[in-house]
Amino acid sequence: MGDFDGLVAVVTGSASGIGAATAALLTSRGATVEGLDKATGCDVTDPESVEAGINRIVVTQGRIDVLVNNAGIGAQGDVAANPDDEWRRVFDVNVLGMARVSRAALPHLRRSEHAAIVNLCSIVALIGLPNRALYAASKGAVAALTLAMAADHVHEGIRVNAVIPGTADTPWVGRLLEATDDPDAARAALVARQPIGRLVSADEVANAIAYLASPLSGSTTGTLLPVDGGVVGVRVPPRSS
Repeated sequence: MGDFDGLVAVVTGSASGIGAATAALLTSRGATVEGLDKATGCDVTDPESVEAGINRIVVTQGRIDVLVNNAGIGAQGDVAANPDDEWRRVFDVNVLGMARVSRAALPHLRRSEHAAIVNLCSIVALIGLPNRALYAASKGAVAALTLAMAADHVHEGIRVNAVIPGTADTPWVGRLLEATDDPDAARAALVARQPIGRLVSADEVANAIAYLASPLSGSTTGTLLPVDGGVVGVRVPPRSS
């Protein structure tokens, strides 16, 4: 018996990285998992596409119990580096996309006895990192949105939490590293700022998502859970070479 037996979970951005790891883990623990991403014909920037995707799942599965808002895109540079169109694009995916999917899923979540929403945030919402102004602004909005949603829906029996990953070893981070002048040096710099001495794995983030989404965590709501290798809370001397 799994803790998600009989439950239907929706995972956005499920085609790769953290989303794929989450979908696999929830499935292994008994959930019926439905992915929402461009691979399944859903664009989180398009309200009609989102509504159609959610409606398809409800028609097919009859219910939605868990929503994992994982879909997101990145951006680099200081506050002057990105034009207005890029600011709009990142917020459209990372913040409005999350709101669109949540809005479409809410009527169905209200009918579940184990309703949970887990949003994917980022460590940049909690600490200042260079050249992440736009991305940090969008993820700061996700943190605030998570707490507001938790307050709005707690009396409806819908728990809302967020996972705050540190730098994760995902295809997206790999593409960012490959775009640098020296990918090996760039990776070493990312590892060096992690007190645990390595990047966070997608499976570790997925495990935190499953913890927050599980009916076994029925008293956990309004929580922003870091999975960051100690970046926020741990201060240790640099590792010797």
